[in-house]
Amino acid sequence: MYMESVITVGALARQVSTLLGEYFSRVWVKGEISNFTRAASGHWYFTIKDDQAAVKAVMFRGRASMVSFTPVVGEKVELLAAASLYEPRGDFQLQVEAMRRAGVGNLHEAFLQRKQKLQDEGLFDPERKKAIPSMPRKLGVITSLGAAALRDVLTAVERRLPHVEVIIYPALVQGDAAAASLCKALETAVQRNEVDTLLLVRGGGSLEDLWCFNDEALARLIAAAPIPIISGVGHETDFTIADFVADLRAPTPTAAAELAGHSQAQCLQQLQGLLSALQHRQGRILERAWLRLDRTRAGLISPEQKLRQQQQRLEALQHRLQQRVHTQLEAHRWRITKLHKQLQQATPEVEWQQRLLATLENRLVQHMPAELKRQQQRVTALQQTLQALSPMHVLERGYAIVRNEAGQIVKNALDLSNKEQLDIQLAQGSLQAEVKQTRVLF
Repeated sequence: MYMESVITVGALARQVSTLLGEYFSRVWVKGEISNFTRAASGHWYFTIKDDQAAVKAVMFRGRASMVSFTPVVGEKVELLAAASLYEPRGDFQLQVEAMRRAGVGNLHEAFLQRKQKLQDEGLFDPERKKAIPSMPRKLGVITSLGAAALRDVLTAVERRLPHVEVIIYPALVQGDAAAASLCKALETAVQRNEVDTLLLVRGGGSLEDLWCFNDEALARLIAAAPIPIISGVGHETDFTIADFVADLRAPTPTAAAELAGHSQAQCLQQLQGLLSALQHRQGRILERAWLRLDRTRAGLISPEQKLRQQQQRLEALQHRLQQRVHTQLEAHRWRITKLHKQLQQATPEVEWQQRLLATLENRLVQHMPAELKRQQQRVTALQQTLQALSPMHVLERGYAIVRNEAGQIVKNALDLSNKEQLDIQLAQGSLQAEVKQTRVLF
């Protein structure tokens, strides 16, 4: 009889939990919030539902603290979650890792595509970013007149840079018309060209709230602006296209104002340091000048002593000159003596040379006829040898020289073919013949 295997409820729950973890470890789920509860521990417990189903969800405090809004019942959201099973009760639930308002996913995808496009064009390259002046005279602020970010910036400027004038270029920072308004404010600031640095600021918000700072036209205006621009949009975790293309990104509007230049205290401290260094350097210069003056005074001598030194130097030079003249005269005398001896040795003995020449001439005259006769006999012998070896001399004895059509001398009858033309040279003249038959003598 076949026995089916039986497992415990706990084993079944563990297997189901394992399967859920394997197949639904990270999945985006869209639905409506209901039964939302924030526990004292900071964890969020709620239900995500739609028209067809409802699933319990939990978002632990660490993850929940990273969400930029607090969800309310009835709000549609998108969750990045892992499906799991709470084994003690057998409840199916979602462990949420991230949450965003519904529709933000499309905006985020559009943000990534636009960011990649502008990055490929080089608008984010560090090489094209301008340096921020450390001591500006005027700061420009592009934001809404009623924004809390403006108050934060003005407070920071008053505290750190009270000597710097602030010019505000009003613009909308949220809504459908915000992007065009920001572009117009930036164009106005560039056209007026009255500030050293521009601050583009806004407080925190959702991705939809900050969407105007992701506008492509605004990004291109920021990149082309000749004035250095600091962006301070949202909180530290918020990033927009304007942050990437600006010359400097600040995590908050207040930080943007703080990065716009050295504070007054820093400037005074730096100035005091420069004054101290200047005083120290001046003291060192004076010390070196006094030292040179003392050394110069110590080196001064009276005119009488100077003349005495010059007289001693002149006498020494005269003595050296006399010694040198004497040395050169001795050297010239020795050279003249040497040349005189060489001249005497090189003088020829004319009479002896004439007697030797007469003797050689007599010997030449005596030997010339005999040598001439010997050379004539040698020429005659060579002529006879040449005549004996001449081919023409052989031809005189009845022989002939046979050449083929190529002008080569024929030595073997087998090298010829019938009807081949031959050139035959005799002792007296030549003739042409044609081969009719060849024979070989063995």
